[in-house]
Amino acid sequence: MNIGKDLVAASATPLVLAILAEGDSYGYAIIRRVAELSGGELQWTDGMLYPVLHRLERFGYVEARWATAETGRRRRYYRITSEGTAHLAAQRRQWQVVDSALRGIWTEMRFAFA
Repeated sequence: MNIGKDLVAASATPLVLAILAEGDSYGYAIIRRVAELSGGELQWTDGMLYPVLHRLERFGYVEARWATAETGRRRRYYRITSEGTAHLAAQRRQWQVVDSALRGIWTEMRFAFA
């Protein structure tokens, strides 16, 4: 399925913040987690993820640190801040309203087209 760019862009912030709420992570692991959570339907690239992470860092929603992984490779790890947690809670409430509205209209449409 091809998910439109507008929907992918709109969902990027809550997805990244929710993943970081699970624990600190680095870019490639975040990309893998998005794919896992979407059943493979969302296939993000570095070019999609890093601008989101940098924006969230500018807003103070995430913090980054460099660390050396077990493999010896240096990675930049991201963690959600308290401001990010509050923003994620607000985003969740907004998405719940949108989800409820869509489910409502689609339920009505199902009866209209039955």
